[in-house]
Amino acid sequence: MRFSYSLLFVLCASLWVVSATRVYLELEQSVGPHSRSGWRVVRRCFPHDFVTLTFALKLQNVETLERNFWDISTPGSVRYRQHMSLADVQALTAPGEEARRGVEAWLRGVGVDVGGACRATGDFLECLVSCRTAEQLLDTRFFRYENEYNETVMRADKLYSVTSDVSPFLDFVGGTHRFPSRRLSPHFSSPKGLFVTPSVLRRQYNVSDNVGNVDSNKQCVAQFLNQHFSELDLKEFFLLYGESFTHKNSVDKVIGPDSGLSGGEASLDVEYIMSLGANISTWFWSTPGLHDHQEPFLEWIIAVGNTSDAPNVISVSYGDDEDSLSVSYMERINQEFMKQGVRGISILFASGDSGAGCKDDTVFVPNFPTSSPYVTSVGGTEFSGVFSNGEVGNYISGGGFSNVFSCPGYQQIAVQNFLNSSKHLPDAKFFNKTGRAYPDISALSDGFLVIADLLPTIAAGTSCASPTVAGIVALVNDRLLHAGKPVLGFLNPLLYQHQDAMNDITDGCNGGCEGTGFCSQSGWDPVTGNGVPNFPAFLKAALSV
Repeated sequence: MRFSYSLLFVLCASLWVVSATRVYLELEQSVGPHSRSGWRVVRRCFPHDFVTLTFALKLQNVETLERNFWDISTPGSVRYRQHMSLADVQALTAPGEEARRGVEAWLRGVGVDVGGACRATGDFLECLVSCRTAEQLLDTRFFRYENEYNETVMRADKLYSVTSDVSPFLDFVGGTHRFPSRRLSPHFSSPKGLFVTPSVLRRQYNVSDNVGNVDSNKQCVAQFLNQHFSELDLKEFFLLYGESFTHKNSVDKVIGPDSGLSGGEASLDVEYIMSLGANISTWFWSTPGLHDHQEPFLEWIIAVGNTSDAPNVISVSYGDDEDSLSVSYMERINQEFMKQGVRGISILFASGDSGAGCKDDTVFVPNFPTSSPYVTSVGGTEFSGVFSNGEVGNYISGGGFSNVFSCPGYQQIAVQNFLNSSKHLPDAKFFNKTGRAYPDISALSDGFLVIADLLPTIAAGTSCASPTVAGIVALVNDRLLHAGKPVLGFLNPLLYQHQDAMNDITDGCNGGCEGTGFCSQSGWDPVTGNGVPNFPAFLKAALSV
């Protein structure tokens, strides 16, 4: 009975709940300030305040998309790494004209100037409407909320609904409930072991003197909520820590806002993805989100899905508790991940810094999107001692089992081996042993030396590990492209088929209810995944298939 609510959520997401002629698309979505700590109500929206609503039009041929995703991502498949173009993906999945016309007619019916107030962004329709119109359209009430950083958003305080004739065309309406999540910020404190610099990481993961040399290869870090980097910080960082290897001194492309003070989070990501994926073209993809209008993560994934030359590898340090999101929203985001995976894009998410998480001392709290079966989740390790280069699982390393998504085929054997052999398994009441398990891989996540605002600081957290692994993946892609082979794309089936491409971590536990979550052991575990990268073995596995 412990996890019966998850089944209820899935049923609610797949069945329309009709009241008169209205349909609730996200019946189980948490709403109001209690759904996100740190936000308080300021006032009811004024009739002529404006709200940006994003209508997620249902995709076509989702089952075919998923078949393509697994065929293209699984070593041994005759289609392995035969990636699709953006145009091919759009031709396969684009919503039908009936859906687009139906939604637009519904909007016009309440006075929305679709031609002037709305813009189509691939499979989504974004509309800037008055608060009065939004409330009439969705049969709900909007309020202005504010947090401790003086950021404000306009959100509904009760579930929204749409008319029954338009509900078959929509997965969800964005800009209604979900508050902008704080990015997984690195902690700034003294390390428990050795300080980490680029040369330490390159030596630790056997990168040696390998650097990129293929012009078409690209890597990227995604940023949210006014995080920027500084070219001056980057130059000072490489002046101090980049003498031992060839590297670029600047980011090649910045998307989104690029002004304001540099942040430690953005500085960390850029400095370390460029240190491991050295000499590879790097993008900085920023999505603002400090306004009333949109959910920054949603805005970002829409943009990636409409960029034909998107980077081959993207590192993201961002997440939400699974239970703060609706199933229909997460399932649609998963479809967006599949669309990028079939194009050959590797998306890596930091696994979070709360261990297994804990809610009311009764249940572990999984983190999304890192719990998605369609992305690569990166956990954290730390040095085992002050003078040791051995690694153990970091107590903060996010890891556990999804309450929404079932265990995918690529990891079933590894996860079952863990469940059967673990000597420190938490009480079964805390977690869903049949769920998608994470992380998939890990890297050091403590004691990183970072330059931010021209000052050295020390960072920790899985937001250190994700760009580290992403840079190594980009370096493997570089060697594949140099050999005339396609890039890796979605990584997980390869990682679980070639666990010898990583160095196993067998010690260390993460946090959870009653103090401890899960503990590392031989093979896959929910603290460090399959282990930490070993570049030569990783490259050998990639070339062999």
